[in-house]
Amino acid sequence: MNRRHFIATTAVFATSPLLASSPRLKIGQIGTQHAHAGGKMQSVRGLNEIWEVVGIVEPTGAVKSKMYEGLAQLTETQLLAMPEVNAVAVETAIEDSCATAMRCIQAGKHIHLDKPGSLDHATFKDMRLEAEKRRLNVQMGYMLRYNPAFELLFKAVREGWLGEITEIDAAMGKLADPKTRDQLAQLPGGGFFELACHVTDAVLTVMGKPKSVHAFSTPIGGDGIKDNQMAVLEYDKATAVIRCNHTDPFGGPRRRFNVTGTKGTLEILPLESGQVNLSLSKTCGGFKKGTQSLILEVPKDRYAAEFQDLAKIVRGEKNLAWDAQHDIAVHETVLRASGAWNA
Repeated sequence: MNRRHFIATTAVFATSPLLASSPRLKIGQIGTQHAHAGGKMQSVRGLNEIWEVVGIVEPTGAVKSKMYEGLAQLTETQLLAMPEVNAVAVETAIEDSCATAMRCIQAGKHIHLDKPGSLDHATFKDMRLEAEKRRLNVQMGYMLRYNPAFELLFKAVREGWLGEITEIDAAMGKLADPKTRDQLAQLPGGGFFELACHVTDAVLTVMGKPKSVHAFSTPIGGDGIKDNQMAVLEYDKATAVIRCNHTDPFGGPRRRFNVTGTKGTLEILPLESGQVNLSLSKTCGGFKKGTQSLILEVPKDRYAAEFQDLAKIVRGEKNLAWDAQHDIAVHETVLRASGAWNA
């Protein structure tokens, strides 16, 4: 199969000299404003055989959530000055995330950077290339990368079970409450930028960077917020259609990802359920010819696999499977697809 960018495993990595004498890696978190912040901290604290959380930084003031009980509250300067800290999870508001990530990189830390990384592409690109230059890892917080159904999809594409990919159909929506709508109003890319970045990352993992992106927005509410969006990603022999609807009361169960090729189709529905419909024109990978429905076991903790993988990467046991060029391409595509590209 003609490989594009998918699972190239060309990301650089570094190993701290402290790891040999320390059974656990040390990590801190900067920010609690991102929608995934509390969940990420809960996941890391649940992996206490791998990670030791040294403290939390919240630039806006005191941390009140129970997710952070018992943790030292530090300043960013204090956290980044700790030589024993191997990694930092950046969970600030989106507008602050990229600058924060750059400071972590300049302090010599590997980072977990929650999605989509930055409002501005140039600053994101500079940050991502600086990390690669310094041989530091940036793990983007795209949780679908580690979902068992998507891991099966990536394997199927990599090994050619589906043949030449001709189309992808994906949707990731929800019914946004007033608070969420207020937050989306602050983003030029609206709901697509904040939420559909997850499936955009998966599309580019399968297909690589598109040759063109066509964005559509048909707002439902009277407040002008981009709450009903679609993007068409164009490739030489394929198209990918991504929808993001924040006015859908059944958005969760309708979230889906379908990949069709010349030899088969793989559909994930709902998105994080582990339910897969696989159709093959011939036996592949231990699966029979024809259509079969699979139910894959999905971990209760949707973020744990991210930090398990990050530990292996920091220890030098493996390479990060998504390199700087992939992340930069995803960020550009998300901006174009959400109508926020201004470069």
